[in-house]
Parts: sequence; structure tokens; C-alpha cells
Amino acid sequence: MKPRQADSLPVSPSATLRLDALRLAIGARTLLAPLTLDIVPGTLWCVVGPNGAGKSTLLSTLAGLRPAQGGHVRLAGEDVHAMAPAALARQRAFLPQTLHDTFSMPVRDAVLIGRHPHQSGWGWEQAEDAAIVDAALAALALDSLASRDIRTLSGGERQRVALAATLVQQAPLMLLDEPVAHLDLHHQIAVLDLLRRQAREHRKTIVLTIHDVNLARAYGSDALLLPGDGTVLHGPAQAVLTAEHCSRALRTPMITVSEGGHSALVAVPGRLP
Repeated sequence: MKPRQADSLPVSPSATLRLDALRLAIGARTLLAPLTLDIVPGTLWCVVGPNGAGKSTLLSTLAGLRPAQGGHVRLAGEDVHAMAPAALARQRAFLPQTLHDTFSMPVRDAVLIGRHPHQSGWGWEQAEDAAIVDAALAALALDSLASRDIRTLSGGERQRVALAATLVQQAPLMLLDEPVAHLDLHHQIAVLDLLRRQAREHRKTIVLTIHDVNLARAYGSDALLLPGDGTVLHGPAQAVLTAEHCSRALRTPMITVSEGGHSALVAVPGRLP
């Protein structure tokens, strides 16, 4: 199949994310030419591209945090830029690339913050909130750190705490900017396994940015490849993330290496033709 050129957290299956002639630019530079695309529940999309290609800009726009230079982003039929903040927070969760801890708190309390969109009044923790937080801590192997001060954690541990807070938000749409960037390989695999289960078993719509093309090929149901010149390839991950396409988009010669029924992309010395 050729890629198409640019053209225990149950959720509602209505979180289709529609990019309607979406255009992104910074100054006079076009990052994304008008793109129309439906991203549907049950899929995990990996956004791949070189630094500065517009991956984070795209995710911020999809989250409703940055205006587009043209077109619309609709979630379950509603324009994300017109949704009330509280309603939007119940429908989409966003994990930024850069994390900031401004004051000390136990890890468990940091994760509990993700429940805020579902709380009312004074926001006191209910039994349901406690169960959801405990499940997220267990899923990300953070149980033993629950009482630790978050500011004493390593960068990788802090990244998992932030992801746990995103999970407990229970939004049907998850937008994650480099969620495995600070993790060792073991935890990268564990996190991507978890996210794939969230998409497949709980019908979540997940879009994440990632630099490792082989992890994107292994875990993504679909991929969006941004070279940074305004063009884009999108479609099934295995069809989009080929040696030919990635060599051109990442400006690095790559080949496919196969062994025992598995294949991987490997960068090789030399220049592109």
C-alpha cells in the first residue's frame, strides 16, 4: 500500500479529530500546506520529522493552544479553538515537550492534578479519583515513588509522572509531544505498549511526536511524516516510514535491514543523491 500524499480508561468512540484544510506557518515559512485528514478512535499516530519541521507546532495547534494560519481543527465536530477550556480539557489531554515543576509535592498529588477537569466544588479527591490515580501509578511503575517529592526525581521518572497525570485525565483524545524522549529503552517500550493498548482496547485517539523512526514503525498504526518544507506524507506507518521516504524527509541516507522476520531502518554514511 502506498502512503497517501497530503490531501482501565474507557472512553467515548466519538473523538474523531478532523484537520480541515489545516495550514501552519511561522512567518513567511510554510510548515504545513493545507491538509485535510481524519484521525479516528482506535489509532495511534506517530508524527516524525527533523528538528524545526513543525511537529510541536502541529500538536499545539491540534490541542487548541496555538492558532492555525488557515483551516480548522475539529474534535467530535467542534472547533477546538472555540471550545470552552473546561469542556476541552475533558475531551483532550495534552502533554508538552518541556515540563516545569514549580513547587514541591508528592508524586501522587502531581498525578491527581490530572483529575481536575472532572472535579467540582473544592476539587476534593473522591474514591473514583483515587482508584484512577492508583491504576495510572501502577501502569507506569510509579507505585514505589508515590510519596516521593516530585522535585527529587530523575528526568525520566518525572516524564512518567507527567504521562500518568495525562492518563488520569481520561480524555478520549491524547496529544503527546515526545512522551518517550527522556526515557531509557526499557521504559520507552513499556510506555509505547501502554499507549498502543489505550488506542486498541479503549478506543482512544492518540497522536504523538517521536524521533525514533523504528519505534514509530513498530508501534504506530499510522504516521505523519513532516520534512519541514510544507509537504507531508500520511497513512499506515509501515507504508509511510520507508527508507526512501525517511531518507528524504530526515535528510539522512537510510537503508532497511531485515533479520528473523523483523526489519529496521538504519542510517548509513554518505550523502543523498
